[in-house]
Parts: sequence; C-alpha cells; structure tokens
Amino acid sequence: MTFAAVPLTLYPDMFPGPLGHSMAGRALEAGVWSCAPVQIRDFATDRHRTVDDTPAGGGAGMVLKADVLAAAIDHAVAANPGLPLLAMTPRGAPVTQRRIRDLSAGPGAIILCGRFEGFDERIFEGRPIEQLSMGDIILSGGEMGALLLLDACIRLLPGVMGAASSGDDESFENGLLEYPHYTRPVTWEGRTIPEVLRSGDHAKIAAWRKHQAEVDTRLRRPDLWERHEGARDRPASGARRKEKDTRT
Repeated sequence: MTFAAVPLTLYPDMFPGPLGHSMAGRALEAGVWSCAPVQIRDFATDRHRTVDDTPAGGGAGMVLKADVLAAAIDHAVAANPGLPLLAMTPRGAPVTQRRIRDLSAGPGAIILCGRFEGFDERIFEGRPIEQLSMGDIILSGGEMGALLLLDACIRLLPGVMGAASSGDDESFENGLLEYPHYTRPVTWEGRTIPEVLRSGDHAKIAAWRKHQAEVDTRLRRPDLWERHEGARDRPASGARRKEKDTRT
C-alpha cells in the first residue's frame, strides 16, 4: 500500500521539496509514498481567484475563506477516500511520536496548510478536520509544518530506514530523549569515548544508554520526564480493576 500525501496549499511547488531527497526521495521514486499537492486557489470562484478576506470584527492580516477551503477539501476527499483530514495550525494539538506512528501505519493524509492569519473557524465546524501543531512556534505557513509531519511519517514506512528497528531507540519513541552517540576517533581534542562503550559488554552498554537517556531527559526536558515517570508509576488496567474489586 502506498502512503498518499495530499497537501492542500497555495504553494504546491513546495512539495515534495526536501522530501524529494535522501531516504524519503528514494522511497518516493520507489512508490512507497506519493505526493499530490492541491492548489487551493484553483477553487476560488471570482475572476481574481481570491482565497482570503479581512477578518470579521477588524484586525490585522487576512483570513483564508471557508467557502474556498471547503471546495478544495471536498475535492481532495472525493479523490482520496479514506484519508484522514488534517490541518497545520498553531492552535492545534501538539504532534506526538505516537500520533506519527498511527498516521504512518495508515493510508496517508490530506493536509491543509494555512497562510496569513489562518483559517475561517467555520471550516472546522463544517468539516471533520484534526488540527495539529508542530510546536509552540509561528511559521509563515503550514507547508513547513506539513513537511515536518510527512518526514516523520515517511521514515517509518516499511523499508525506508532499512532495518525495522532503526528508529526504536530514538528520542520520544519510549518517552525519553535518545542517549548520546560517539564514533571514531576514540580521542578527539582530549575528549574520550566513555569506557563502557568500548567494553564490548552489551548488557552494560544497554544499562549505560538507558541511564543517560533518563538523565538527559530529566535535565533537558523536565516536561517529558514528568510524563514518563507518571506513565511508569501508573498501574496497568488489570491492576486497577483488581484494586477496585478488592475495595468493593
């Protein structure tokens, strides 16, 4: 099954962009995934092909029109039945690696890319769109967010990374940041690779990597560490049921 990427954008030439290179590019050529951007402006009905208007109530900037967006979305959905409908917006839910894995296991995605001040809010009331954010930052448009989202999904598609386990230990996969890496030369500018990594003792190496991942996460991303600790301390559903039954 080919993973279908359908960006809805005012700048279709931005796709596949950097995803046409390296692993993602080779996978695109091999047909592992496809990219079919849709030009939102094609669905404007006036002679000027207008896609935006001033915000109701006043204010700076312009807002993408609900009627034009709906026409573009309906076209994409009809042409790609079964694909989830996403929108890149700073008002969306932060993307997690778990959501990336869910998306990469599916048929692809239709991704609405915003511009200007964003979308007429009624588009989210009129269409089943999942709003996603790539972080607490403001970009010039949703295209860069869509590229990030697609890159994260494509690298998980079967055969793209080579070994099936290539991404298992990476940051966020297990709720932690990834452990630090080293390579030759053994000594560089007086700094030496930790002795345990040169010991050949795989059990000790695994324990060191786990410890380093925990230490780095606790120091650099206390928010991740707190969630990780909370998940680790939470009892399994069966245990919760047993505890409830005992109390009753």
